[in-house]
Amino acid sequence: MRYRVWAPAARVVEVEVGAIPYLLERDPARPGWWHGDGPDGDYGFRIDGRPALPDPRSPRQPSGPDGLSRPVDHTAFRWSETAWRGRPLPGAVVYELHVGTFTPGGTFDAAAARLDHLVELGVDFVELMPVCPFPGRHGWGYDGVSPWAVHEPYGGPDGLKRFVDAAHLRGLGVILDVVHNHLGPSGNHLPAFGPYFTDRHHTPWGSAVNLDAPGSDEVRAYLIGSALAWLRDYRIDGLRLDAVHALADDRALPFLEELAAEVEKLAEATGRPLFLIAESDLNDPRTTAPRPAGGLGLTAQWSDDFHHALHALLTGEGQGYYADFAADPWAALAKTLTQGYFHDGSWSSFRGRSHGRPFPAGYGHRLLGYAQTHDQVGNRATGDRLSASLPPGRLAAAAALVLTSPFTPMLFMGEEWGASTPWQYFTDHTDPQLAEAVRQGRRREFAEHGWRAEDVPDPQDPATVRASTLDWSEPGRAPHAELLAWYRTLIRLRRAAPELADGDLAAVRVRHDAAAGWLAVHRGRYRVLVRLGGEQPAAVPLEGELAALEAAFGDVQAGPNGAALLGPDSVAVLRTA
Repeated sequence: MRYRVWAPAARVVEVEVGAIPYLLERDPARPGWWHGDGPDGDYGFRIDGRPALPDPRSPRQPSGPDGLSRPVDHTAFRWSETAWRGRPLPGAVVYELHVGTFTPGGTFDAAAARLDHLVELGVDFVELMPVCPFPGRHGWGYDGVSPWAVHEPYGGPDGLKRFVDAAHLRGLGVILDVVHNHLGPSGNHLPAFGPYFTDRHHTPWGSAVNLDAPGSDEVRAYLIGSALAWLRDYRIDGLRLDAVHALADDRALPFLEELAAEVEKLAEATGRPLFLIAESDLNDPRTTAPRPAGGLGLTAQWSDDFHHALHALLTGEGQGYYADFAADPWAALAKTLTQGYFHDGSWSSFRGRSHGRPFPAGYGHRLLGYAQTHDQVGNRATGDRLSASLPPGRLAAAAALVLTSPFTPMLFMGEEWGASTPWQYFTDHTDPQLAEAVRQGRRREFAEHGWRAEDVPDPQDPATVRASTLDWSEPGRAPHAELLAWYRTLIRLRRAAPELADGDLAAVRVRHDAAAGWLAVHRGRYRVLVRLGGEQPAAVPLEGELAALEAAFGDVQAGPNGAALLGPDSVAVLRTA
C-alpha cells in the first residue's frame, strides 16, 4: 500500500497501520509531500512523533471523524446503471433532501426506497445535503470534516454509491451539497498537517480557509481534488457549493474559477454534463457568467431574493432581511420574477448599504427559485415550515409561482404535500462542552428576537431529530394528498409547456393589484393567476382570450369581460388563444 501526505513543516512523518509506525520519506518531486509503503489496513499519520491522526484525504472514516482512516477501492463497486449519461441543469426541477430525516431509517438505502415518490412527483435532480463525516449520528452536515469521506451512519461510501445508482436507474440526477468555506469544530485535524487555514482573513467560523496565503496552492488542490472525487468516484452529477461569499480569496485567479475549469475538464473526459451551483449572498451575476466573458463559470446560484419576496408576500413577515421586501411585497415579487435580483445596486437596509448589480435578462435558469429550503426553514426558531401557518391555498400559490417561474425550481423535502413536521436545527456533538455551547448559543440567538429559551428546541435532544423526520403516512391522506396532486400537475405542465420553463426574464410580465389581492404572471400564452386573502371573489383580467383552464386550486370561475374570478387564496394556470 502506497501512502502519501502533505505536511510541509514536519520533521518526521510516519504512517501507523495496526499500531505499528512505518517511516515515510520526503518526496523529492513534490515539496512538502511525504510518501512510503506499508501494509493495507486502517491507518493514520503521525507528525513528529505525535499520536496518529486521520488522513486529510481519508476516503473513509469507519470510527468517525477522530478515528483512523480506511482505504477504499472505488473500482470494486459494481454499478447497475452503466448507461447513465447525465442531464444538464437548465430546464430541470430540483428536490433538496436531508438523508437523516427524509425517512425514519435515516440512511441512503432508506432514502433510495422512496425515490419512486420523486419520480412520480416529476423532479429531475435530488440534491443531498452534506454527507461528509460529522460527530455523532445526527446533524445537518455543515460541520463535517474529511471532505473525501462519507458519514458512516448514513451508509458510508458504498451506501452513497447505491443511492446514486438507484437514482440514475430511475432517471434522476444527483447533486451533492459540499462545504469548502470551513470545517466543523470537532474532528478538524488539518492544522496539524499544514497551513490549511490563514489568519489573513476571518469568517463567521474563525480563520479562513487558506486560498491565497503561502501554501494555498496545495489547499486549493485539496479542495478541487475533493470536488472532482465526488463527481468521478461517486458519479455525482453536480455540486452545490455552500456560502461561496465566505471564501476569502485575493488571488488573480479566483478559486471558484479554477474549480469550474477543472470540473469542465472532467465533464469533457467523462462525457457527462457536470455542474456547480453556488450559494452566494453577493448578488453578483459574474458568479454564473461564463469564464470567457469574465465570470467565474459556475452554472447557477440559489436566489434568496426571490424567496424573500415570496415569503414576505405569503406570510406578511417583515423582520430582519425581509424588511426591504415587505415594504411592498407585490412589487418586490414582480421585480424578482422579471429582473432576477431584487437588490441589483439598490439600498439594502439589512446591510446598511447598496447591494448587488443587475442580472442579465436571458439567463433566469441560472437562478434557483424556491419557497422553502433547509436554511429558510431550519434557521427559524422552531423550524416551522410554511405549512405550519399558511392555509392550503397559499401553499398552492407558492408552488405555482415557483414551478412556473423563469428560474430553476427547487423544492424542500415534504414541501410537496405540506408536511406537518417541522425541520429544526439538531446536532449530536460528542464533546459535552461543545454540545452545551451550541445549545446555549441557539437559545441566546433567539432570545434577542423575543423567544423564550424553553420554546427553542434543544439541538442535542434526540426528540428534535424525531420531530424533524418526515411522516410518510401524510401524502396519502387529506389535506396533504390534494396538495401533492397539485405539485405533480404543475411539474407536468412545466414540462409540457415550453413557455413555463423559459428562462428569459425579459419575456416575463407581471401585473398586480395589491388592494384587490391578486397577481398575474404572463408566461407566453399562459397566465398564472394568484389571489391572496379577501372575502369575496376578485376579477383578474386575462389580457387575452381564454383557451383553456390548465390547472386550478381553490375557487376559480370564468368572469365577465374576459376576466377570471378567483376566490380567497386561490390560484389558476390558464392558457390564452
